[in-house]
Amino acid sequence: MILEDQYFLGYRSAEHDRLRAQAEDFRSEAAWLFDQVGPLDGKHVVELGVGPRGCLDELARRVGPSGSVVGVERDAESVELARKFVVDRTLDNVEVRHGDARATGLPGDSFDLVTERLILHNVPRPEEIVTEAVRLARPGGWVAFHEGDRVGQVCDPPAESWTRLMEVSQRYADLNKINLFVGRRMPNLLRRAGLVDVQVRPVVYIDHEPGHERRMVLADFAENLRDRLIASELITREEFDELHTALSSHLADPGTSVISHLYVQAWGRKPE
Repeated sequence: MILEDQYFLGYRSAEHDRLRAQAEDFRSEAAWLFDQVGPLDGKHVVELGVGPRGCLDELARRVGPSGSVVGVERDAESVELARKFVVDRTLDNVEVRHGDARATGLPGDSFDLVTERLILHNVPRPEEIVTEAVRLARPGGWVAFHEGDRVGQVCDPPAESWTRLMEVSQRYADLNKINLFVGRRMPNLLRRAGLVDVQVRPVVYIDHEPGHERRMVLADFAENLRDRLIASELITREEFDELHTALSSHLADPGTSVISHLYVQAWGRKPE
């Protein structure tokens, strides 16, 4: 089953919860990345693909009351959740818009910073989002992305359930033209889109203690994909349920260590 332009992980309520937890987990990494582009006080910023919250609070704090933040999200439910987050946090300098990150409808050459986190390795045609990001940035402004790459994502000791679910999800991604390894391409994607002064930073986590949500990422991702994997006839319901139960047990075992995706932070400047 091929779903046109489907977000890889879907929009289940459990995925919204995971994205909220992820925002907290990556707070320090987001702060580090935004530090690289200099002070943002009074600046105009846009974040693409904010989901239920993204980095909106961190960006709002940085631009201050004289600046502005626009969040763009194409899933209607996520837009409403992000707008509620903005109201609940009293982020008066933030606006959330319903739109596509490939064609936002926002004016070009208008933003001091354009950013996104972990969208490109979940959708087809990621280069179109990079192109739109560069279009939105003002001359002299910055584009800063935090992306994923599945290379090196392993658990120790190995488990058949891990290997099989990784294989099936990879086949589903291939069918839907989603590149789970796009992180490694980020520096070149930014350069080819016309940015200069491109820099890159790799981030990897090793989670060896039980209890951290990041340990369960593969099990969570597989659960998000469950119905689509079955409908695509890549796996039977019975096999999926058996593997998912086994994997969840393996990842909860204190004797299991999990090495994360490779996360790639890449940023560059639009020429004057």
